[in-house]
Order: sequence, then structure tokens, then C-alpha cells
Amino acid sequence: MSAPEVFTLGQTPITSHSFNADRSEVAVSLNSNDVQIFARQGNDWKSTETLSEHDKLITSIDWAPNSNRIVTSAQDRNAYVWQQTPDPQTGHMIWKPTLVLLRINRAATYVKWSPNEDKFAVASGARAIAICSFDPEGDWWVSRLLKKPIRSTVLSVDWHPNNVLLAAGSADMKARVFSAYIKDVDKRPSPSVWGEKLPFNTICGEYSSPAGGWVHTVGFSPSGDVLAFASHDSSINIVYPGGPVVYNIRMTTLPLVTLTWISEESIIAAGHDCQPFVFSGNQSGWELVGTLDDPSSNKASGRSGFGAPSPVGRLQSSAFNTFRNADSRGLSGGPGSPTTSGSTESELFTIHQNTITNVRPYEGVPGAVSRVSTSGVDGKLVVWDVSAVSPVSAGGLAGKMGGMHLR
Repeated sequence: MSAPEVFTLGQTPITSHSFNADRSEVAVSLNSNDVQIFARQGNDWKSTETLSEHDKLITSIDWAPNSNRIVTSAQDRNAYVWQQTPDPQTGHMIWKPTLVLLRINRAATYVKWSPNEDKFAVASGARAIAICSFDPEGDWWVSRLLKKPIRSTVLSVDWHPNNVLLAAGSADMKARVFSAYIKDVDKRPSPSVWGEKLPFNTICGEYSSPAGGWVHTVGFSPSGDVLAFASHDSSINIVYPGGPVVYNIRMTTLPLVTLTWISEESIIAAGHDCQPFVFSGNQSGWELVGTLDDPSSNKASGRSGFGAPSPVGRLQSSAFNTFRNADSRGLSGGPGSPTTSGSTESELFTIHQNTITNVRPYEGVPGAVSRVSTSGVDGKLVVWDVSAVSPVSAGGLAGKMGGMHLR
């Protein structure tokens, strides 16, 4: 059981992050229209390259581990596939972008490579999902659109291990499973719990958010036989289509916005409560078992927002905290500031100090993930050991807000 590794990549929110195959590099969007590539150097990350092609804010990044291609989506309604090629003048390897013909008229919100890395899905605000594959004759990426019966912005997508089925969560309060079968790209899939005949745009399942919240995130289990989705009503739902059985866990915390499966019976999800929660169960039932962060120990050691207590006692002084907050969080510490003496309402006893936007597997194989990575609005990138589970406490943001009353 190891302590979390905490890295601050910037003073701006991290919209999305994705590692390469050996985890020596990470691509992040620092709330801008550029992709920053950081390389691991000892115990730190150093920015080595900037990928600039989008005109507006990048919403999602995915780095294919086998083909080493990066796909990005943005609010400019475009997606680019980036591939390393030698520069004809210098011979150095550079990232060359290829525009994808998405045929959407609203922002692209999320992008995900398929398991075989021969196609990818782009969610959008155009009430459609673009399924993109490479056309060797035209030497470009073309798309087919999944449209019906989507009624609002698609917020997230996830691929089934068979490379054909696609789960999607959208703001119409539905999680759906579609067939994204493309005749010239995919082999005919074998029958599964989701169906047998799977032509393009077949609806294999549709599930509603119990209390009417838009669906932030979806994910297939490693086998593909179970679907999980989290919605804005602070709930997470686990679907067994063979039953059919849907387990609903209502949270007392703030909503979850991202999730990943670490085994067939365990899920890690995170969001506005600033800490990654662990859920465990099977077809007999599911429950919240704990968190990878331990706000109570962070509070005891005085290390709110950091991976380990500072070895220099002077750095824990109120004067140093005032300067640190002014630099990293824009808090002046003057009269009326929430960081003045006697008030710590703006300081959370969690490592992440703001919403976690992305959680991804970091180490292990599908079905046996040993570490995960998270990035957040606070500009931090954190690597967690999934075996270090602590009981849930009220030390997160929801606990801070628990005593508030509206008048």
C-alpha cells in the first residue's frame, strides 16, 4: 500500500489527461485549445511539446497505447488524430495532425479509441455520436453518425471489449448501448448479453437516471457484460442486462462525473466531491466501500491538498499558507478572505482541492488494475493505489457544505 503520488501540472484546470503505453509521457489539456505533452523526469513532469491546431477549448484527449496515436476533440466541432512522423527537414519526430470529418454542428464533448484502435467515437452537443474510421483511399478519417433516439448533448462514451458496442451517457437523462458496427472495419461480433444481430445504430439497451439527472459518465466492465453509469442526481447505477437488474446507489456526496472499472466487481468513481470513491459488488448487490483519499489523516497531518507532509515545519505556518493560496488559488488572505485566521472553509482535507474531471487506469491490465490516475480543476495529477481504501468520512466538499443552510 503506497501513498498517492501528487503532481501539480499547472495553475489552471486540467480538462482531460491520457498517458502513453509505458506511462513515460502524459497528454493534458490545461483548459485551453492546446495539448501539452509532459515527460516524466525523476519525480516530476516537464512539458516537452505543445500540439496546437484547435481553435477552441479542448474537451477530451485519448492516447492509443498500441498505435501511439493521440485523438483530441474540442468545442470548435473538430477532432484531430495526431501521429508521430519524421520531420523532412530535421529528421526529428514531430506530431502531425490529421483532421477528422465529423459532420457535426455543435461542440465535440468526448472522444474514445476503440479497443482495436481502428476507429474512435466522438460525442457531441449535436445530439449525435460520430463513429470515425480511416479511409485509405482518401487518406483521411471519415465518420458515420449515431443519432436516434438521442435527445440532448452526449457527455461521455465507452467501448465494449468486442470493438462493436458503444455505451453513451447524455443530458437527456439516459444511458444507452448502441451498435457501432461498420461493415468494412469490424468482424461480425459473437452473440452477447446485449444481443445477436447488431447492425449500425441498433439500440441494445436504454436506461434512465432514477431521479432525472443527466448522465455524466458511462463504463463497461472488463467482460463487457455489465454497464455502470453515474448521473447528476448523485447516484451511480450498475446494469446487468441479462436479468435485467439495475442496482442504484444514492450518494450523500456531490455528483460523480467520471468512473473506471478496476475489476469485474470493483469501480472507482470521482467528481465534485474531490475524492475517488470505491464501489464493490456483484449480481447480488453493490455498495460504497470507501475512498482512496483519507481526509481524516490529511487533517491530522496538516497536509490538505498535498501528497505528503512537508519535512520543514516552517512551511506549515499560516504565513506560508497565505502566500501559497495567493499563488495557486487566487486567495489574498486579507480581511474578509476565507483563509483568514479562525476560518478554513476554503481548505479541503482532500488531496484534490477541486472537482476531479478524469479518472483512468494507470497500472495493470483490464480486470486487474492496481493503480489509477486522476486529474482535476485544481491542476493536480494524482496516481492512487487502488488497494489503499479508507472508510468514507465527511471531510470532503460535501462534508464542508453539510452545515450550510439556505435562507
